[in-house]
Amino acid sequence: MRQKLVRVIGGVALASALVAGAAGCSSSGDGGGSASGDKCGLKIAFFGALTGDAANLGINIKNGAKLAIEEYNAKHADCKVELLEKDSQGDEKQAAGLAREIVKDKKTIGVVGPAFSGETEASGPIWEEAKLPIISPSATRTSLNTKGWKTFHRGLGNDDSQGPAAAAYIKDVMKAQKVYVIDDQTAYGAGLADNVKTALGATKVGEDKVERNVTKDFNPVITKIKSTGADAVFYGGYYQEAGLLVKQMRAAGVTAKLVAADGVKDPGYVEGAGTAAAEGSVLTCPCAPASEAKGNFAANYKTKWGQEAGTYSDIAYDVAGIFLKGIEEGNTTKDKMQSFITGVTFEGVANTYKFTDKGELDPQFLKIWAYTVAGGEIKADQPIKTP
Repeated sequence: MRQKLVRVIGGVALASALVAGAAGCSSSGDGGGSASGDKCGLKIAFFGALTGDAANLGINIKNGAKLAIEEYNAKHADCKVELLEKDSQGDEKQAAGLAREIVKDKKTIGVVGPAFSGETEASGPIWEEAKLPIISPSATRTSLNTKGWKTFHRGLGNDDSQGPAAAAYIKDVMKAQKVYVIDDQTAYGAGLADNVKTALGATKVGEDKVERNVTKDFNPVITKIKSTGADAVFYGGYYQEAGLLVKQMRAAGVTAKLVAADGVKDPGYVEGAGTAAAEGSVLTCPCAPASEAKGNFAANYKTKWGQEAGTYSDIAYDVAGIFLKGIEEGNTTKDKMQSFITGVTFEGVANTYKFTDKGELDPQFLKIWAYTVAGGEIKADQPIKTP
């Protein structure tokens, strides 16, 4: 910046004039300890698994966010926003280190993610200390809202809504009489299973735990399932182990229907289980079918990525859209972005977003759906009312 003498009628005054083009991409103070005060060159981070056994879900989310940013940049070619991609491999042990890398980047003004509950819990104190707002499109563990983190938000219902809804579907739609509940001991799986067990009440006839990325032989658990005569099994965990579980159940002659939630709602489940074993499985999700998203989202996603939008692709698109709207309206510091998110009502392609004082999606906008596996594909069944 340079200074000019500015003559004013009746006297002479010194003023500082900003020499800049219409894009205004020069740096200025951040007013909140964050990125540049300008709209140009800012970054939105993606935080989730891009490799490893949970990569499918992370890639869905990243691709949704990236599509939103690329569409924004096409309209703002002189003042673009960058997507900073951080691959957590779905491993909460890596979360804190990756979060520290992100907060060191002063251009980063918000985070789409973290994708999973465990990594959100592990990295939460770092976002809070740095005052960097996050919006997870997929982490559902209820207790994430009990930490007092002002920077925490999520764009979907938590397990206090999904768990009871899954239990209601099991009892009211499936008419199951005996349900065996299993979880993988992760922050997500255990929390979800606890909600389901509470809502099932006396319908739950047994429970067990396995270990994510460790348990491969489910026969000891399957023996217990057989002994209870369960006609349904609820699994709290992710698609890899769920596929192995149901495959081994069918091989052992157990016909109980497998019910799981959003962590299993992925084509990787059917692939791991095999089409025949996966047939008839019920999967819940605090998300409507991406095919029902407003506008041209579904078509644009398929054109861009060569495949249908996956679980949480549309919500991630909206979450990125919230940050982009904030930037467009001049919220170019972390503090301003935080204030913007706190007060925003955002009309997205998947939903309307408004956050409570705990960072939760306003209850009036909650969506819970049941999906079923039929003919090797995961198909929308029906919305479920939260009990």
